[in-house]
Amino acid sequence: MSELTPLRETLLRLLADGQFHSGEQLGERLSVSRAAVGKHVQALKALGLEVYSVSGKGYRLAVPLQLLDQARLTQALAPSRAELVPVIGSTNQHWLESLSRLEKGDICVAECQTSGRGRRGRPWVSPFGGQLIMSMYWRLEQGMAAAMGLSLVVGIAVVEALEAQGFAGVQLKWPNDLYLNGRKLAGILVEMSGTAGGPCQLVIGMGLNLLLPRSEQERIDQPWAELAELGNIEDRNALVIAVASQLQRSLLVFEREGIAAFREQWNRLDYFNGRAVRVLMGEQEVQGVARGIDSQGALLLELENGELKHFLGGEISLRGK
Repeated sequence: MSELTPLRETLLRLLADGQFHSGEQLGERLSVSRAAVGKHVQALKALGLEVYSVSGKGYRLAVPLQLLDQARLTQALAPSRAELVPVIGSTNQHWLESLSRLEKGDICVAECQTSGRGRRGRPWVSPFGGQLIMSMYWRLEQGMAAAMGLSLVVGIAVVEALEAQGFAGVQLKWPNDLYLNGRKLAGILVEMSGTAGGPCQLVIGMGLNLLLPRSEQERIDQPWAELAELGNIEDRNALVIAVASQLQRSLLVFEREGIAAFREQWNRLDYFNGRAVRVLMGEQEVQGVARGIDSQGALLLELENGELKHFLGGEISLRGK
């Protein structure tokens, strides 16, 4: 995977308007040869960017791109830290390695992840500029037991932030996915560390599909959705600010009141609520009708005989029947 060197970042800023720029013009602006411009364009493509090259016209991005702005994020989210690393291995891993210097609510954002991961270590496709990639640090003084249901609260907070930005119709899948019309729009990965009786340190990661290049779409092995289906994404920085701010507010409520305070919101947004589903636990499969969550955040499943079973986390997969 390529690096985003200062020269390539400048090239990307020149191309960000989505208009054609000749190799000669770009070479003059960057003080490099036309051949060197071509090589740097190839490096941008390796980051997952879709760049068109047309003889006689030059280069242009398939779609205009508004880059994330460190200064704007810092100003809007102060006093919390907002750290922008354009190309990173994994925002979650970076924050896990930075715990000693972090305060509650600090975020790390990236344009592109080279080693993004989802649940169970699955790779997470993160092309440059195609997603909202963010990790937030949080700390629960009450310990690990107090984190029960936290990924559900994160999902609710993100949906509320999207609704406030004019993107309506996003739903949730237990325990940590956002759905749009039955397809995966975003994934949440909560990683924690702590000792028995001590505070619990959390890194809350999220990857939200905004607008994915065609070359990257083919790498995704499940039904997926992107936010662009709901309207134009005019301001990616505003989206990051809205999500981070809402998440901070929701986590403060969660600290005081736990998952019970969010049960009604979850059940309203639950894509599978009232639908026939299969719950997969390793080799075991249980069928029934999803009935939302209980006051601990456990998945409620109504069996054929009317019995209500509760499932709490672990390696459980929920599938439509």
